[in-house]
Amino acid sequence: MNKLEKKSFYSFLGLYLGSSLLFTLLSGYWYFNAQKNTLENNTYYKLQHLADRISTLVINAHMTSSDLILPDIELGYDYILIPTKDKVVFESPYFERDGLKYLVSSATQKHLAIEYVVVKTNEYNKELKTLKINVLIAIILIFIAIAVISWILSRLFMRPIHQKVKEIESFIQDISHELNTPITALGMSTSRAMQKKVYDEKILRNISISTKQLYSIYQSLAYLNFSGVKQESQILNLKPILLTSIEYYSELSHAKNIKIESSVQDAELLAIDSRVELLFSNLISNAIKYSMPDTTINIVLKEGFFSIEDEGVGMEKDKLEDIFELYKRASTQAGGFGVGLNIVKQICDEFNIKIDVNSSVDVGSKFNLHW
Repeated sequence: MNKLEKKSFYSFLGLYLGSSLLFTLLSGYWYFNAQKNTLENNTYYKLQHLADRISTLVINAHMTSSDLILPDIELGYDYILIPTKDKVVFESPYFERDGLKYLVSSATQKHLAIEYVVVKTNEYNKELKTLKINVLIAIILIFIAIAVISWILSRLFMRPIHQKVKEIESFIQDISHELNTPITALGMSTSRAMQKKVYDEKILRNISISTKQLYSIYQSLAYLNFSGVKQESQILNLKPILLTSIEYYSELSHAKNIKIESSVQDAELLAIDSRVELLFSNLISNAIKYSMPDTTINIVLKEGFFSIEDEGVGMEKDKLEDIFELYKRASTQAGGFGVGLNIVKQICDEFNIKIDVNSSVDVGSKFNLHW
C-alpha cells in the first residue's frame, strides 16, 4: 500500500477500534453495575434469611422453654447475638464496614433477652472482586476479537480501493507512454521540417498520424469524463460515419502497410452521431494497432449488422470475458491503456447493440455487432 492507502487504512481501523472500545467499555460498565446490584440484593436476602432463621430458633426456644440450639452456617458467614442489657445502637439495619456486610435484625422481639441478631459476611466483596476480574477479562477478550475482525474487515474494505489505485496508476503509466509516442513524433517531424525548410509528404504524414493519435486519445478520455452528458438520439445512417472513420485512419493503416477491405451498405440506428463515430474509431484503431504489417482488415456494414476482422495478435480464450472491463488489456504486444473496448461496450449497451467476439492467438480477432 502507498502512503495514502496506509493513511486511509489506519484511519478507518483507528476509528473502528476506537468506537468499538468505547462501546465495549460502556457495555462492560452497564453489565458490571447490573451484576453488582444483583449481587447486592442476593447478599441482603441471604443475610436476612439467616437472621430470620436464628430469630425463629430463639423465639421457639423461649416459647417452649427448651435449650437454644444455634445452627451451623456456611463458610464465609457468621453471626452474633446482642442481649438487651448491652444497649447497642446501630445507625442502619444494613451496612458495610471493613470489607464486611452486616445485617441487624430485631425479629427476636427480645425473647431470651436477646435484642438483636447481627449477621455478617465477607463473601460479597470476594464475589464482587471476582466479578470485576471476569468483566475485565471479558472486555479484553471481546476487544481482541473485535480488533482481529476489524483488521480483516479493513483489509477487505481496502482491497477494492487498492485494486482501483493500482489500475489508475497503471492507466496513468500507459497513457503517459501512449502520449509520449505521438508527441515525440510530432516534435521530431516539426524539427526536421524546420531544418529542411521543405515540408515533404513523409513529414506531413507523420505529423498527421501523430495528431490523429493524440485526438483519438483525447476523444476516449473526453468520453470517460463526460459520457454522462445528456444528448438526444436520432435515426442515423451509419454508412457515411463509417466511411469517414475508415478514411480518417487510412494514413495509420498505410504506415503499417495494412489493407482495409470494406463492404459498406446503408444501415440505420437510433443513436448519437458522436457516440457512433467513437465506436467505429475505437474498433478500427484497435484493429490497426494489434494487426501485423502486410495484413488485411475486413469491415462489413449492413442493416442491423457490423463486423470488423483483423489478422493480428489475437487473444486467449480465457481473457475474452474481461476485455470490456475498464483498464483491462488482453495483450501487451501493442500500446494502449485499456479503455477503448470498455468505451465500445458502454456505447453498445447505451443503444441496445449486442456485441460478441471471436479471437485466436496469432490468428486475429473479429468483433460482431447486432442491433
